[in-house]
Amino acid sequence: MKKLKITLVKSPIGYKYDQKDTVKRLGLRKLNSTVIKEDIPQIRGMIRKVRHLVKVEEIEE
Repeated sequence: MKKLKITLVKSPIGYKYDQKDTVKRLGLRKLNSTVIKEDIPQIRGMIRKVRHLVKVEEIEE
């Protein structure tokens, strides 16, 4: 199963509430925080919504 390493590289301050909420729901709290998530369509959709705020890397498990 592929996993995604998602890192918050830009602050969501000043962006719409739904984008801030998406960052929170991904589990990203502080700048440069990183989470590992499964590569599923729901997570891909969340990443697409905030792609200007995050950096994504694919990792193999």
